[in-house]
Formats: sequence, structure tokens, C-alpha cells
Amino acid sequence: MRFLYQSILAAGFGLWMLSVAQAGTTSFQDLAGTWRGDGRVQLVTGQSESLSCKAYFTSKDAGAGLGIALACASASNKIDLRAALAKSGQAISGSWEERSFNSTGSVSGSFANDRIELMIEGTIKATMSITLEGKSQLISIATDGQGFKSVDLELERS
Repeated sequence: MRFLYQSILAAGFGLWMLSVAQAGTTSFQDLAGTWRGDGRVQLVTGQSESLSCKAYFTSKDAGAGLGIALACASASNKIDLRAALAKSGQAISGSWEERSFNSTGSVSGSFANDRIELMIEGTIKATMSITLEGKSQLISIATDGQGFKSVDLELERS
């Protein structure tokens, strides 16, 4: 069960990273504020659960850095995540931690126009794809099948 929680926490982490996909965004400063998202997590058992998240973004270092605090909940889990990200050109790098389960990891990827491609390392390995559609961000996360198979979310500024 603990691994399932850690897997869902990584999915929640994806929400933070995914909000970076704002069209025309050239700086993390444009992302500061509160964001909310809803979607579904597909478990390896074949079951799925609704997932709801609220994120707080704080721009740092004149927009080159981003601090993130994220709270997510599903029917069976609550997650408390933090991340510190840096952007250099189109490259994104950083670290994350989940405080309830004492999990950590790293993030790397690229950021171009309205799309982000990410690799998450740590408790689990995952890939993420983020696409902006209007004022919403569509998020797709896939894992190597540990705890959950996939997450599909929509995140909006609140």
C-alpha cells in the first residue's frame, strides 16, 4: 500500500511540473499563483480513482526558479509534495520531495512553446507530457507500472 501512495505522489508531482506548459511562457514568474486540477489515476489493479489537486507556485530568481507546494487527494490517499525547479533556456531540472512518505527524487526535461516533456526519477520512474489547450493544461503521466499505470489531469489557474 505504501508503494501505491508513493506512486500516486509522483503523479501529483506531475501536476506541478505540468503547469509550466503555459503558452508563451518565458519565465516561471508567469506561473506564480494558485492552480487546481482534477482527473483520474489508473491503478495497476485495473481500478481507477478520481484525483483532485491544489498547487501553489512561487517564482524565484527573477523567474529562473520555481518553488512548488502541492496537496492532492484521491479516495484512498493524501499527498503533500514540494519541489524546487530551475529553467535554463528550454531545459528544466530540479528536485522533489513528498513529506508524508519521506520520498525524494529528481526531474529533468524540456520546455518549448506550449509543450513540456519530462522524466521523473526517484521512488518511481515516470514520463510526462503536458499540452496547453486554451486556459487549461492537459497532463498525461505514464509509469513503468509500479503502483499506477497512468494519470490524466486538467489543471487550471484558480
